[in-house]
Amino acid sequence: QVQLVESGGGLVQAGGSLRLSCAASGRTFSSLTMGWFRQAPGKEREFVGESRWGGGSTYYAESVKGRFTVSRDNAKNTMYLQMDSLKPDDTAVYYCAAAYRNGGYDYWGQGTQVTVSS
Repeated sequence: QVQLVESGGGLVQAGGSLRLSCAASGRTFSSLTMGWFRQAPGKEREFVGESRWGGGSTYYAESVKGRFTVSRDNAKNTMYLQMDSLKPDDTAVYYCAAAYRNGGYDYWGQGTQVTVSS
């Protein structure tokens, strides 16, 4: 089992920045692929970005590429999402998720609200 706790959400003006954190416990962090997803009101949950297990390669959705950065600190068992140049369309509940190596995302955090005002 993996437990995930997100933090760092809040209200920010368009063009501003926020950093989300996801603290993991329960399994060797370096063996986990860690991802960020988001769900806006009335929309399906969508992939934002991820950091793969092992070397930590990162991948992003096109909508956030160049504005968001996923990073991880294996010593702290924590993943981060640095969000810059935020837009009102980025408003959503952001979820942290974990997959064991190349498996599916089986573990999810409780979510943290990000609201971007225009």
